[in-house]
Amino acid sequence: MFEFAWWWVLFALPLPLLALLLPKKDSQQGAALRVPALTDNIQTSTKKVGPNRINLILAILAWIALVVAAARPQWLGEPVNIPSEGRDLMLAVDLSGSMNQEDMVVNGRRVNRLIMIKSVLSDFIERRVGDRLGLILFADTAYLQAPLTYDRKTVEQLLLESQIGLVGEQTAIGDAIGLSIKRFASKEESNKVIILLTDGQNTAGNITPAQANELAINNDVTVYTIGVGADSMITQGIFGQRQTNPSRDLDEKMLTELAESTGGQYFRAKDTQSLQQIYSILDALEPIERENRQMRPLQALYFYPLMLALILSFLIGVKSVLPWIKQRLFGRLQ
Repeated sequence: MFEFAWWWVLFALPLPLLALLLPKKDSQQGAALRVPALTDNIQTSTKKVGPNRINLILAILAWIALVVAAARPQWLGEPVNIPSEGRDLMLAVDLSGSMNQEDMVVNGRRVNRLIMIKSVLSDFIERRVGDRLGLILFADTAYLQAPLTYDRKTVEQLLLESQIGLVGEQTAIGDAIGLSIKRFASKEESNKVIILLTDGQNTAGNITPAQANELAINNDVTVYTIGVGADSMITQGIFGQRQTNPSRDLDEKMLTELAESTGGQYFRAKDTQSLQQIYSILDALEPIERENRQMRPLQALYFYPLMLALILSFLIGVKSVLPWIKQRLFGRLQ
């Protein structure tokens, strides 16, 4: 169905007609001196610069197009039923400096931990039909990137655009959980699930993991924690190759206690396959019944008349400037 969002703007269409009501100035009034030698030239020039019917038509069309664009024309699609049951999942992703460690493999290529998380979570987000998703990024502190929403595409895009070091170099796990719990405060009928992905231990923030744990328990929030990082990695040193543990700073004990005390579970993501285990666990969560809702896809159309108005304005400008250019050009040639 076609409609105007601001239909009342269309009442502005006849406004240019008010110019006809303005008093006209007498061109002969105030003429104190008449130079006969120049009179004919002035009159001839006046006739040439008189009202241009084409310019007038273009100006009228441009005005109509502008008013129509301002009225915000749009197309409403057929109503679409939104699933009446689902889960509320808040994703908390670590962007600290250690996430730059390249100990993960995606499609046969060695990548850093954040790229692996983006690869797996993108598929995870696409599968969450009917669920509301939110996104929190944390390092020195935690920031809300996307509130709980059904718009999975936007959440995925914001995740893919995130960069290591965007919010600092340290790891504020407590702040990430605290901010996630705060976003659940107004959601009474909700699963209240937090999925926290990190590769280290709490080294920053205003809330400790213990305090965040207590907040989660008191607010019936379930926390699933995921420790990201390989167990071993071959590195090249000055004395040759040696095996190291790139995840030695991962606080698995804290993450395990944080998850199990809230009814969740701790996962160890050593590679892409192990991170995908969370799929089956979350799919098994009982969805929460919600009110039946409908949405109608909306497509904005204002840019079409706006583009037409710009083109018409350009033509008017070109048409007005061309005589001046010709006069300057041929005047110099003569």
